[in-house]
Amino acid sequence: MNIMNDRKYNGGMSMLERRMISSGFVEDALDCLRQRNIDPSPALARANISLDHAGDVSNEQYGTLWLEVAALCQDEFFGLGARPMRPGSFKLLCHAVLHAGTLEHALKRALMFLNIVLDHPTGELSYQDGQAEIVVVSADAPRPAFAYRTYWLILLGVLCWLIGRRIPLRRVDFACAAPVNRRDYLQFFGAPVHFDTSVTRLVFNASYLALPTIRDEKSLRSFLRGAPANILLRYRHDQGLATRLRTRFEMSSTEDWPDFDTFAHEMKLSPVTLRRRLKSEGQSFLAIRDDIRYKRARDLMGLQTLSVAETAARLGYAEPSAFHRAFIKWSGMTPAAFRKSALEGANDEVSQDGRTTVDD
Repeated sequence: MNIMNDRKYNGGMSMLERRMISSGFVEDALDCLRQRNIDPSPALARANISLDHAGDVSNEQYGTLWLEVAALCQDEFFGLGARPMRPGSFKLLCHAVLHAGTLEHALKRALMFLNIVLDHPTGELSYQDGQAEIVVVSADAPRPAFAYRTYWLILLGVLCWLIGRRIPLRRVDFACAAPVNRRDYLQFFGAPVHFDTSVTRLVFNASYLALPTIRDEKSLRSFLRGAPANILLRYRHDQGLATRLRTRFEMSSTEDWPDFDTFAHEMKLSPVTLRRRLKSEGQSFLAIRDDIRYKRARDLMGLQTLSVAETAARLGYAEPSAFHRAFIKWSGMTPAAFRKSALEGANDEVSQDGRTTVDD
């Protein structure tokens, strides 16, 4: 199996990908062992995690711990489903969706597989106003946020890898109380996160469902060798032209961004070849540019110090109205609504000892 990749925008530059998992998630994973009266010490030692597991751990350490817990409990889902997800299930899931053809077909197969294996929680895909919603229901018993997060980790980890790109989320709802480590959930998904909602669901732009799957048997073998540490990164883009283009955008301010022909010249490729090679990686020039713009927009508006017009100017828009339309397309909400949601989330983030944390 393999998720957590967080970027901060600061003065027009992106920092390195965050690859650390909080100690709260380590504690959640160890509960599976404690409920079975299994000593967690050997598993922690093999994952090179201290017994007190104070502080963050790397995705590789957490991935090893995940495998250790799965082996000891015979459950890749941490004992959070109605039935155990037996070791090897994740591998079979990957084979089941490998040749699905499109993201939509892969998603439907993945949901069917997980519904059969876990029994509960169950997931279902629906469509509404240009949005795709994956609704997860736990009819047999209430479940903690960690159960739903693990479900999304597995599902998104496979799907994003299949299409070779991250799926930008519009919102994530949890039909359960907020966990103590709520801030980690907000940071991970890169979208508005709500707790105590009527349903558990994940929402994204339905247009992504038409994207082709681009992986083969060889790439699957490589993916499985890195699992589950790789899905803990919220999908890390593979090496290739798309990664070089993404880096080119991330490491420069918007006024210095190249257009398509300029980047093709920099890569010593014809525009036709560049377009073909990006398509083979499941990417496009405009999609990558918009993805970076959206990340920067969220970070800038989360600061609560710039107006929408100032944010639009920093992102290279000549008119605020153009930025307004683009942001609605990306997120499904207006910039003002997003800022209000982010502010409410930040004000909500008060821990039991009275200290305030912040959203992503």
